Amino acid sequence: MKNIVIALVASIGFVTANAQQTRLPDSVKVIRDSVKLMKEITVTGYKTVNGVGHLLETKDGIIYAGKKNEVILVDSMDANKAINNTRQILGRIPGLNIVETESGGFTANGIATRGLNPIQSIEMNTRQNGYNISADIFGYNESYYIPPMEAVNRIEMVRGASSLQFGSQFGGLVNYVTKDAPANKPFEFTTSQTIGSFGLFNSFNSIGGSYKKVSYYGFLQYRYIDGYRPNSRQWQLSGFGKVQYKPSAKTNAGVEYSLLRNKLKMPGGLTDSMFEANPKASTRARNWLKSPWNVLTAYANFTPSSNTTISLKTTYLFSNRSLVWRNEDGGPEALDEIDTATGTYVPREVGSEDMHNSTTELRFSNSYSLGKQKSTIAGGIRYAYAWFKRQGGGEGTTNSDFDLSITGNWGYNLDFTTSNFAPFVENIFRLSDKFTVTPGFRFEYLKSTAKGYKITDTVKQSPNEVKTRTFPLFGIGLEYKPVYNTSIYFNFSQAYRPIDYSQLEPFGITSKIDPNLKDAYGFNTDLGYRGIIKNFLNFDMGLFYMAYNNRIGVLVQTDPITGIDYSIRKNIANSVHKGIESYIEFNLLKYLNQKSKYGLSIFNSFAYINAKYTTGEFKGNRVEAAAKTINRIGLIFSNKHFSTTFQVNYVGDAYGDATNVKVSSDPIAGYIPAYTVLDLSATYKYKNYALKIGSNNLTDKAYFTRRTDEYPGPGIIPSIGRSIYVGISAKF
Repeated sequence: MKNIVIALVASIGFVTANAQQTRLPDSVKVIRDSVKLMKEITVTGYKTVNGVGHLLETKDGIIYAGKKNEVILVDSMDANKAINNTRQILGRIPGLNIVETESGGFTANGIATRGLNPIQSIEMNTRQNGYNISADIFGYNESYYIPPMEAVNRIEMVRGASSLQFGSQFGGLVNYVTKDAPANKPFEFTTSQTIGSFGLFNSFNSIGGSYKKVSYYGFLQYRYIDGYRPNSRQWQLSGFGKVQYKPSAKTNAGVEYSLLRNKLKMPGGLTDSMFEANPKASTRARNWLKSPWNVLTAYANFTPSSNTTISLKTTYLFSNRSLVWRNEDGGPEALDEIDTATGTYVPREVGSEDMHNSTTELRFSNSYSLGKQKSTIAGGIRYAYAWFKRQGGGEGTTNSDFDLSITGNWGYNLDFTTSNFAPFVENIFRLSDKFTVTPGFRFEYLKSTAKGYKITDTVKQSPNEVKTRTFPLFGIGLEYKPVYNTSIYFNFSQAYRPIDYSQLEPFGITSKIDPNLKDAYGFNTDLGYRGIIKNFLNFDMGLFYMAYNNRIGVLVQTDPITGIDYSIRKNIANSVHKGIESYIEFNLLKYLNQKSKYGLSIFNSFAYINAKYTTGEFKGNRVEAAAKTINRIGLIFSNKHFSTTFQVNYVGDAYGDATNVKVSSDPIAGYIPAYTVLDLSATYKYKNYALKIGSNNLTDKAYFTRRTDEYPGPGIIPSIGRSIYVGISAKF
């Protein structure tokens, strides 16, 4: 049993809060203690603390030593997984800023850390099972697909120091790890059916099994929602399948395929006065969007010895996003009504984007003796090529159905490409049993191109942009363990955000692009203390500082010769983000009786974020979308069969743009008030069956997290009001 549990822990790669969140060190004594805890849980089968775990120093050839990181076990959460309620599932990560527009007109895939922009997770490196699932992490880093939470085993998050191992993103890495095939079982079927407010129906079904050297897992999810607001209907089908072949204990290989098919009806945005009068109002009835997503991956892993791992992973993403809508002209005040002169609606605008990218990552790691300690080197090479075709400004029909046909030519037809080559390496130097130093280096080569045309006021512009540049990135991590279950960590890591496709595109007859436009660059640094006390207290408290230089934006200037105003896209300011991130979880019943089969714990996920511009005309202003305070408090009760979680979510105020104006005619500018939302969820399990019930936004708070100058608006996009859900699940 001991060897089995050790193998289980090693394969998972982290220890959960249920096992005191003890990160496994090298000593045999600690492994023996951890085995005892894992063994107890395996035998009794009950949950104690539903908290946050941490990644090991190395896992799957990747180094995490000295890095700020968290692991969320999704199945341990009482949450509305049928609609991927992010604040319930990921809300325990301190300072996480979330776009909450699910069932309010747009899918809610957007998250960010440390006061960055959360829209479609553009500042994050978003992955599934270790590979990228966003459109193009450099040119168009938007995420329109994430796997359904019912299919996710765990979520791994690494803050800014992830830039050396995974890429350049300031916000860090979020990796959704799907469930695996059940071991030693040829066939297993699970099903989960959920109904809820606003016409919610969600059906999730999966199969999996292992037979000799082959294992497989797959799921299909169907979801339909009428929506919180009129004209906010959503239909979605998600699917996934993987097959793995393991010819020996040292080698395995497999393929994975993910798909998303959806169609969204978008109800439009609101002005501040419209929102105050009726947050459920809709200004649009003819806006539609679909985003079929496809991701195909093949991989191979080889472990020639206990000290060496080699992995190769190749991914091909081929996807599309298309929309037809009454566009942003006139803002939210321009109601989409029938013209009395013509007896019809105005023609809609049609847009379509095709996304193709391929990525190959080769990774290796090797542990070697250095003095009396064992050190580890890990590195690899990433090569990626992306092609992005953007067509838009086409004159659509005057109808109300989902119709992508256009009259005449596209207003713009542009092709973008990105080539990327990046070697990287890190090394853990273990100077003693308690202290490690981990320096690292990554070198990025980028080549971006833009071709095609855009028509503005009958004038045709034809960009022919080619940009080639290189970025060396350095970092270092330190970790000291006073005792085996606590650690003090520090890291520093450089990052950058390259000029994306929208910044290579001319956007008007008088618009210009600064020929000296530079990529944004900066760094992240962390200092923290984390650990556990026995099995009743789990904590991670830290400070962070992030410098984000050369932020790109648009300014209006006047030509000194002609006196004509023109807009120019240029580097306008630097910003600094600094603050506190703290997670504490205390289990009262385990404190009173460590052998108790019941758990009663309280957690607090808190962040204070001071994000301000430090240069330019906005110096001293707060960075847009950056709330100063984000605080989530939860109370959890659990025993062998039943668990329930009550969560209070407070997010402080923010601003829609860098001017920090509270009221504006511009739909993206204005005040975003603070809000408090309450959630209650419960799960009852008996053998292979489970009943799930809950309510989100118990007090029916009217609030919003997003202002936009385009779809699904323009204007304020309200978040969902009070809702309930009931679900049943079974495993056979």
